[in-house]
Amino acid sequence: MPLVTSLIIAVALAVVNLWLSIRTGQARQVAKVSVGDGDNPLLKARMRAHANFIEYVPMALILMALIETFGGKGQLLWLFGIALVIGRLLHPFGMERPSPNPFRITGILLTYLVTVGLIVWAVILLV
Repeated sequence: MPLVTSLIIAVALAVVNLWLSIRTGQARQVAKVSVGDGDNPLLKARMRAHANFIEYVPMALILMALIETFGGKGQLLWLFGIALVIGRLLHPFGMERPSPNPFRITGILLTYLVTVGLIVWAVILLV
């Protein structure tokens, strides 16, 4: 059975990942820094936003795909996926602003809530 929901969300998140990579590369060019952050605040923020994405998104996608494989389908899976994409889009904008700010906080909260929700759903499917 195809994992349509997980695949569509994975494609959307792959586009976000590419966008984060491009933004980081642009900041590197402007700062003239090829390795590390050169103590440049914008480059640091963009690098951390990209790293944070890489830290959280893979596990959420794995959980989504496994849940869908075990028969977890429907609006809730879409809701989790869309919330994850929104959270991962908001977070980078917040990284470039003084903390606390609504972009970063909302991005983090959405990512955590989705991850916890997927963990709970996966455990329910196992029991």
